[in-house]
Amino acid sequence: MKHLLSIADLNKKEILNLVNKGIDIKNNPKEYSKAAYERTLLMIFELPSLRTRISFNVAMTQLGGHAINYDTAFSPWGVGKESIEDTARTISKYCNITMIRISNHKELIKFANSSSIPVINALTSYAHPCQILGDLMTIKEKKKKLENIKIAYFGDGNNNVTHDLIFASSILGLDISVACPKGYEYEPQNVVLEKAKAFSRSSGSAIEITSNPEKVIQEADIVYTDSWMSYRIPKSDLIKRMNIFRKYRVDKELFNKAKDDALFMHCLPANRLHEVSADVIDGKRSIVWDQASNRLHIQKSIILWMLKQ
Repeated sequence: MKHLLSIADLNKKEILNLVNKGIDIKNNPKEYSKAAYERTLLMIFELPSLRTRISFNVAMTQLGGHAINYDTAFSPWGVGKESIEDTARTISKYCNITMIRISNHKELIKFANSSSIPVINALTSYAHPCQILGDLMTIKEKKKKLENIKIAYFGDGNNNVTHDLIFASSILGLDISVACPKGYEYEPQNVVLEKAKAFSRSSGSAIEITSNPEKVIQEADIVYTDSWMSYRIPKSDLIKRMNIFRKYRVDKELFNKAKDDALFMHCLPANRLHEVSADVIDGKRSIVWDQASNRLHIQKSIILWMLKQ
């Protein structure tokens, strides 16, 4: 059974096929209006969601299928009355595909190992593959290619988006530089870097982790940042993290040091007082709304790819 738990689960051909299929679906929606007819997607949410919940729901409807919203707070599993393994086995008897938005990646793996239907990671603290596939689709549309591109990421390196961006870059052969504070709490996890470096030996990707934002921005085609306060971070850490991450804020002064045709990306939600300034995210070279829009089309691509199993 093929699940999508991280970008690292995919090879280069699969990534490119998913991106190209997403573009085709976007351009020819009527051709896919019955592609998931009489199929059911169960959407399990432990964490809040706007883009993921709505885009998957609309995607399944527009493909001619049906989506069920299910919050763990109302599940026997969520209140400790049933194991996650038994939950997965039960769901597999009713539905055709499952997507889960849950904090603990190890719990997601437990669920997937017990599931006899495909499982999609809709976000964990470790990985966010649906977001990154949508981002790659957006880059392909805007840059007309997915090669000879440098991605510069600023902020929290120990982050689901950062991890899957590193995986995607290392598999596709893109160069990626991450500017983040030093220390295990803020840098990409060692297991991610080890796996990505193994991918890069075949793809030729250059991976750089540094605490120097000025170095990262040089020759960047894509400038990317994310929230300093991921769902896993307690609110009590806000002031501390604001002080630590301040120099990694993408403001106009920093952004203008990238290439003249560099584009700004953010997976949203964004805080214009923290990780990015308003004149950047709301500027002409920001493509954050294209990213958000493409979540719908890439979800359709992912759903159809997994249903073909």
